[in-house]
Amino acid sequence: MDNWTLTPELFEQLLDWLNPDREQAGRDYEALRRRLIKLFTCRGCSDPELLTDKTFDRVARKMPEIKVTYVGPREPYFYKVADNIRLESTRIKPSSIPPLPLTAEEQDELEKRHSCLDECMKSLSSENREIVWEYYQQDKRAKIDQRKRLAERLGISLNALRIRSFRIRAALQECVLACMKQNGYEIGSAKPTY
Repeated sequence: MDNWTLTPELFEQLLDWLNPDREQAGRDYEALRRRLIKLFTCRGCSDPELLTDKTFDRVARKMPEIKVTYVGPREPYFYKVADNIRLESTRIKPSSIPPLPLTAEEQDELEKRHSCLDECMKSLSSENREIVWEYYQQDKRAKIDQRKRLAERLGISLNALRIRSFRIRAALQECVLACMKQNGYEIGSAKPTY
């Protein structure tokens, strides 16, 4: 699917689907292309021409299915496909976006926060430390399963576990801020990691 390319035959079918008159089909294609580029531009897309090309490719790929059954004006079909492509282009997985590098000051503050967090974690009871470690591990379904097992092991409901975790986290947050102030660290813009 990713290596799919528009063949001359499918492009011809696309033009024919737009309008049986070849000259009018060419004019319709160009006008529609300009409107799609404008649409993507107005919606803040970073590469409107590429998305327009993808729209035509997607419609051309569907050409064998739709040319016989589709009834009505062609433009709305292109706009719907374009809207789907725009939505797809905005669904970027967070893991595919590299984080912005921290400034030296932000890095220094983050290290100081981590140092304070380590100290504050040591002050927790072993059970609360275990809750924090296990509650904030994993992702997605694994996280849900992990939390269920933790609640069962502690003999409490999931809601009680959430409340307890929230209270421990709030206490940790206060402890870290107090540690930062006590050690004369300036609390700036670095985001907490706990």
